[in-house]
Amino acid sequence: MRAASHTGRSQIASPPESNNCFCLMTDSNSARQYSHVQCRPLAFAALLVWSQMTAVHAQTRESSYATAALPSVVVSGSRTEQPREDVPMSMDVLEAADLNDGQINDIRGVANGLPNVSVRHAPSRFTVTGAGNTTGRDGNAGFNVRGLDGNRVLMLQDGIRLPRSYVNGNNAFGRDTVSLELMKRIELVRGPSSVLFGSDGLAGLVNFITYEPSDFFAADASQTKQFGGKLVAHAGTADRSAGLAATVASRANSAVQWMLTGTNFHAGATDTMGNNDSANVDRTKPNPQDDKGAALLGKLVFQPSVQQRHVFTLDALEKFSDVELLSSRAKAPLTAASVVDERASSALRRGRLSWHAHFATDMPWADSVKSSLSVQNSDAQQNGVTTRNDNGLRLRNTNYSERAWQASLQVDKLMPVSAQWTQKISAGLDYTSTVVSNWFDGMDPPPLSKYVPKKYFPDSRDSSTALYAQSEFRSERWSINSGLRMEQFALDVLSQDGFSPPSPTPAKALSGANVSPKFGVLFRATPYWTVYGNYASGFRVPNAAQINGFVESPTSSTFVTLLANPDLQPETSSNVEFGMRTRHDLGSLDFAIFSGNFQHLIVDKKPLGGIGTASDPLLFQTVNIDSACIQGFELKGTFEWGELGGVAVSTPFSYGQVRGIDKSTDRPLNSIDPAKLTLGLKLDGMLWNARLDATYHSAKTVGELESPYLPKPVNPPRIEQLTLPEATTVDLRMQWRLRKDLRANFAVINLTDRKLWLWSDVQGLAASSAVIDAYTQPGRHLNFSLVAEW
Repeated sequence: MRAASHTGRSQIASPPESNNCFCLMTDSNSARQYSHVQCRPLAFAALLVWSQMTAVHAQTRESSYATAALPSVVVSGSRTEQPREDVPMSMDVLEAADLNDGQINDIRGVANGLPNVSVRHAPSRFTVTGAGNTTGRDGNAGFNVRGLDGNRVLMLQDGIRLPRSYVNGNNAFGRDTVSLELMKRIELVRGPSSVLFGSDGLAGLVNFITYEPSDFFAADASQTKQFGGKLVAHAGTADRSAGLAATVASRANSAVQWMLTGTNFHAGATDTMGNNDSANVDRTKPNPQDDKGAALLGKLVFQPSVQQRHVFTLDALEKFSDVELLSSRAKAPLTAASVVDERASSALRRGRLSWHAHFATDMPWADSVKSSLSVQNSDAQQNGVTTRNDNGLRLRNTNYSERAWQASLQVDKLMPVSAQWTQKISAGLDYTSTVVSNWFDGMDPPPLSKYVPKKYFPDSRDSSTALYAQSEFRSERWSINSGLRMEQFALDVLSQDGFSPPSPTPAKALSGANVSPKFGVLFRATPYWTVYGNYASGFRVPNAAQINGFVESPTSSTFVTLLANPDLQPETSSNVEFGMRTRHDLGSLDFAIFSGNFQHLIVDKKPLGGIGTASDPLLFQTVNIDSACIQGFELKGTFEWGELGGVAVSTPFSYGQVRGIDKSTDRPLNSIDPAKLTLGLKLDGMLWNARLDATYHSAKTVGELESPYLPKPVNPPRIEQLTLPEATTVDLRMQWRLRKDLRANFAVINLTDRKLWLWSDVQGLAASSAVIDAYTQPGRHLNFSLVAEW
């Protein structure tokens, strides 16, 4: 059943009190209070019921403060391997089985099932030339964690930084530079992570961890395997995609293991529920699109003795996309300059070589030493051609590249403190250096002036050197963690060529230092219940484009100027979180409530005024806002009902809610996603399983917007922003274990064919837009995959 089409209009009203925050941390310049986040009764009811049920059940069990269930081991919480249950912070972990069985093929799929996490993926409705419009050109733009997105969420692969996103003019480069078929685990840390990983960990981090050869050498009852591998084939109807991933691994001898994985995929545009097939700006069906890509992962593991281990990695990825932009064609009547055809292509390439080593020592100052060295190059190219009604051609070719290398050294030492307590100390040194460059070229038809190639920011080197230390005191029931990172950062301008001129002022360098502390306490209250609290700080240094980006872009009708801002300050954050978790025969439960202060948040390309004429151009500049407060909670887990006719029955669930306030205006932050509730029913038999999930997306109302109107640098008429209705979708997933080493997965997504918009995709869209349906999620569609292991 489809919901009625949403007009996006609503009455303008002042925000309700429930949109405001009360920050647990206040700066010295403000004593203002904000009413607390209205945590839904569902969260507290679930906690109450669960605590009573587990309390009764626990009375029948022998008391032990060991973990009740075998925990997963994570590395992103402390840069050392430890059980997830011992980390005093909120984390999500997706194992390879979750990715394969859930048919998760890109980072948007990773976020779909997680509360307070999203990934923007708007339809490809950008323009090549004319008024700046990047809609959908960046594909999967990156993660939004607890209301903050973009480069504020650090993305890693095997602990190595992935390329950042970049947006300017009509060009946007996203962050989907990974192939999930290569991953054995994804770890998502909620909240600041700068103490261990440095700048960009302002809001959280996502660490993609690749397979190793030993993952395919599981011992059977008789002997240890010498060869192993995996084959995954998948297809989906929403974007007519198909892909294949194959892995082969071998144990050459007792000291050498190797593996090689190759992937390939092909897809089209993601479907919408729009039905206008016009080849002009009224189109709501997706534009014709052809995507393809491939990835390669090679690993060599050399372990000459039990005291040392070396991992050499080759990681390469490339993605290509071609789009016919029917939605940017003009409607009749046409003028000579009207757009009658636009086409765009993009190419993304990333390659990495890395070495990770682990040395077990018998030294008074260290039990182990870890070191790593990596070199990574990434290039992104976006080209486009516009054909006018008079057959004039406009060409735009844009390149963005990063050349990075990263080195680290860490020592770990475990010491007894008393009969009940031990202390583990980890200390390390990090160094990163990234050379960033861009280039814009093109051609305009007469009588326009000849297009002058240029750089929107100069070639720059972004570098940092950091010392960090972390201490954990641990007993049977307590873990007390503290950490400190001291980081020196610099942004150096390597060359002014191609930038100044045309920029009237040369670019400027930036340097500084930052100290990031953290502190956490975890208490194992019972054999099944753990409570924790933590304080963590984060920071992010502005990048070269934000500090020195300059554009003067006159068109036939509008003059636009983007001003540089060398006075930008780094963003900083401080976050307090309290949580509890349980792992029990009855299932699992995680609850976290958090409050964060964010200082000097950076707003890209804020409109400053102007009317778009040569004498009074539209002015934009990247600026800091004073401060913001973000607060909310997450509840997630699974309840095990037991067996019914030999079939295990369980209920997975999750719910998250965030509220954010710009404290300089007392208005909500637009980047906050609406609350999302997921409730499921899972059946697990001997040879099959099935799962039915209902996902409720709450409405986005006008009171939850920073302004009822879109930001405009000119006077009225003002344009209202789009708001969203609530909606509920249902997904069905099934798996058949055809053999021990072969399983098939089948899914029906949006089973009821519900019309749905996601806020991450439509933020900033006008309520009066005639093409709102172009931004809808796909209707009912199917996914299929086949997984074979040997």
